[in-house]
Amino acid sequence: MTYLCVPIFVQDLAQARRDVALAAEAGADLVELRIDDVTDGELVGQLVSQSTLPVIVTCRPTWEGGRCGLSEEERFELLKKAEKAAYVDLELRSSLWGKIEQLGENHPRMIVSFHDFSGRPEKMYNVLGELNSTPAEIAKIVWTARTLRDNLEAFEILQNRQKPTIALCMGEAGMLSRVLAKKFGAFLTFASLSNPSATAPGQVTIEQMKGIYRWDAIGADTKVYGVVGSPIQHSMSPAIHNAAFSKVGIDAVYLPLLVNEGYESFKAFMESFLAMRGMDLSGLSITIPHKENALRYLTEKAGQIEPLAQSIGAVNTIRIDRTGDGEPKLHGINTDYAAILDSITAPLGIKREDLAGRRVAVIGAGGTGRTAVAALAHYGATVVVYNRTRERAQLLADEFNGKTGKVVSAEMDKLCGTCCDIFIHTTSIGMHPNAEASVFDGRMPKLSGDSLVFDAVYNPMQTKLLTLAKQAGARTVGGVEMFLRQAAGQFDFWTGQPAPVEIMRQVIEQRLTR
Repeated sequence: MTYLCVPIFVQDLAQARRDVALAAEAGADLVELRIDDVTDGELVGQLVSQSTLPVIVTCRPTWEGGRCGLSEEERFELLKKAEKAAYVDLELRSSLWGKIEQLGENHPRMIVSFHDFSGRPEKMYNVLGELNSTPAEIAKIVWTARTLRDNLEAFEILQNRQKPTIALCMGEAGMLSRVLAKKFGAFLTFASLSNPSATAPGQVTIEQMKGIYRWDAIGADTKVYGVVGSPIQHSMSPAIHNAAFSKVGIDAVYLPLLVNEGYESFKAFMESFLAMRGMDLSGLSITIPHKENALRYLTEKAGQIEPLAQSIGAVNTIRIDRTGDGEPKLHGINTDYAAILDSITAPLGIKREDLAGRRVAVIGAGGTGRTAVAALAHYGATVVVYNRTRERAQLLADEFNGKTGKVVSAEMDKLCGTCCDIFIHTTSIGMHPNAEASVFDGRMPKLSGDSLVFDAVYNPMQTKLLTLAKQAGARTVGGVEMFLRQAAGQFDFWTGQPAPVEIMRQVIEQRLTR
């Protein structure tokens, strides 16, 4: 069993008792009482005896990243008052190990710990050897992750443990080690009561751990999915896909995967995670800036790539099939393309083939704009590309013009005089927190009840662009529709099961209306 532990910095008895009660209510298995700021030994005894959950007592000195400035002798006097605790955490480099016998025969079980806040410890495996050679029943090693690959070393430590072990990485890149600790058999992992109360960088809250990341359902056979990008911290995809897995009853967890810019970073991530024994990496969403890197990697690895993704020049979804003992088979598609097309055709009540001859304005020549142009040209639409820089719009038009449909470029200030009846906005203008901006400001085209305006921005759900278009009488579609459709397409592709679209929609809308 892997325990879920909530760390609590003790300020006073009332605060600590309240936080222990909140941790128990949230579903924690035990709490760590951080008594770094405590000097009253009697308070320590009260805290432990009154706790409704099993307790780890930790008095972390400043030289190990804590806040306690007491001498070792003074720390020992405090720890002696924790005799009724389930565990006491003591640093590997502490001089107190020779005094443990003074705690008596029935002293708490000991956790021996080592922390490195600067990065991966030098002589990592020498440190592990020292941890395992102490009389402590449980070994704990924690360091700051440089990249996602540091998590793999934490998992390997757990797979080869000699005694119950805690192996965790700090920082945003280390979050993976905290959520997947249960999959790899760690003794425990930590989750804070709230973000401000976190006792180490990268801790998620217990609400997130049990709610978003499906802590109670994770086991050794749980498949791993995730979204690869940079930045990635505020992605809604984990909440959406984990809710979908839960609804359908699939043993899987979906995580944010921070991979730095550049093809070499993406390749290093793929090579190491695909090779990791027991990781069960089964599918990936790919977002900025790695969609082109994903296509390149799959091409190098002779993976299967759908023709349209090749034409667009970007892959946003990878499925990883593992059969037998051979290399995993990689399959890449682009679900953005279908999401854009269906977000347009559904409200118009037409089929994709009916786009032939329709006049469509695509505003923006970035990744989403490129996908829209490729998809529309494929189905024979006449597309006009508007972009802040005409040169980029022209390059995009030249690439896809004549591929069934006609594609031309135009100056952005000509948008107000366009004769198009479908408008697709793909830039970040109007996105939170700059929600008062609109690409239609000063460029309002003539709209009517026959016009359709689609804004790929999904936060806020009702952008200023959509408000202006609706006021002009046009039909409108928000970015939530595209976001939902592309996510549902990914779920279908990975699992072979229909996505629970309504649950996914509820999660998106709930998170956007908080």
